[in-house]
Amino acid sequence: MTTKTVKPPAPPAKPRAEKLWQLRLYVAGQTPKSLTAFSNLKQICETHLSGRYTIEVIDLVEHPQLSRGDQILAIPTLVRKLPMPVRKIIGDLSDTERVLVGLDLRTAD
Repeated sequence: MTTKTVKPPAPPAKPRAEKLWQLRLYVAGQTPKSLTAFSNLKQICETHLSGRYTIEVIDLVEHPQLSRGDQILAIPTLVRKLPMPVRKIIGDLSDTERVLVGLDLRTAD
């Protein structure tokens, strides 16, 4: 797996008042857990952030030095760069409710 940026299809024309979400997913190669995390993240973004997000995937097997900037200690790790504040979620992102609360897309009950 290489470092890449995934952009969603262009949305229909909307007012630009909506926030752009910049997400960074740190993985270690194409392991089942890394692939699951990316798939889960893509599904969550399409459902809740359609047209308003970018995902940058960083493979720490190929670029281990990039883990320092976001202080990555475990993988996979999702980092929400924007909107501020920065938030981190560790794991394969299979618990959708936990991810939504972690990204601040839904409040904890």
